[in-house]
Amino acid sequence: MSETESIRLRPRRIRVVCWASAAALLVVFSLVATSLSGPTGDGYGSFQRGDQIAMVGLGVFGALGFLLFTRPRVEADARGVRVRNVVGSYELPWEVVRAVRFDRGAPWASLELHDDDLLPMVALQAADKELAVEGVRALRRLHQAHQARLAEGATGR
Repeated sequence: MSETESIRLRPRRIRVVCWASAAALLVVFSLVATSLSGPTGDGYGSFQRGDQIAMVGLGVFGALGFLLFTRPRVEADARGVRVRNVVGSYELPWEVVRAVRFDRGAPWASLELHDDDLLPMVALQAADKELAVEGVRALRRLHQAHQARLAEGATGR
């Protein structure tokens, strides 16, 4: 394991689903917007151009909401690991990480910290199958290499 090795992991399946869903939502809201014309039910009001623009705007906001789920990422190198989830980001040195876990039946991998906290890594999802397993293995290799450097430094004193 080289000192300069760097890992960047992103989920695959959820990104495809979210981009397709965002596009579909935008199309649906645009079609609804074009159908808004003329008087409402009993004729007491009528749809205006502003109503159509508002529907397209709602579609854009909904699509952006879907795209938030494409945000997760894990980056790691010899110094530590950076985790970006849907909400929140963390940058941790390897010294605070006890283990990289991917429990059977868990939706995503997590970092077990020395203070007994579990930090979820949403970027490594079970739905991605082999891609997620390879990502966890790569993170474990980096963590083990760091542990070996610490042990080597402790015995070299």
